[in-house]
Amino acid sequence: MKDTRWLSESEMDAWMAYVAATHLLERRVEEQLKATSGLTHAQYEILAKLSASPDRRMRMTELAREIVVSKSGLTYQIGQLEKRGLVERTTCPSDDRGVLAVLTDQGVRCLKQTAPGHVAVVRAFLIDRLTPEEIETMRRVMTKALAAMESAPGPVFRSAASACSPRDPSLPEG
Repeated sequence: MKDTRWLSESEMDAWMAYVAATHLLERRVEEQLKATSGLTHAQYEILAKLSASPDRRMRMTELAREIVVSKSGLTYQIGQLEKRGLVERTTCPSDDRGVLAVLTDQGVRCLKQTAPGHVAVVRAFLIDRLTPEEIETMRRVMTKALAAMESAPGPVFRSAASACSPRDPSLPEG
């Protein structure tokens, strides 16, 4: 722990503001989506990614990478969207093992109905609060952070379960 580069006061303030703002913005987005369409944010992102894809379809593995979710998590969300008729699964014509998620016409209608409210929340609580220069700075900062995370090798930290085990002798008792 002596090698730990702790956050300075200003770094901690920035980090805590980021964490609080992202959690609250996510909550606002979820509330809006649930109220207007019954979708979760993850489900909305799936519909949006599919709508922007050629022929409104993507391989499930690629879609999971794009929306940053596990394959099992995506399978669950796609199942929920299928029940509502917004998405369907089909086999990949060039690879029988591949599965495609396809946005249905009903999914397109749902997305068109939901998108204006979603954009209004993002604008009201983030975009319209920033100057064009701040938006450009945010884009650069988040792009830099994203690139660092995408290029990092797999997990590099020991699991939280072992680090916080009550049997860990380096932790104080009580």
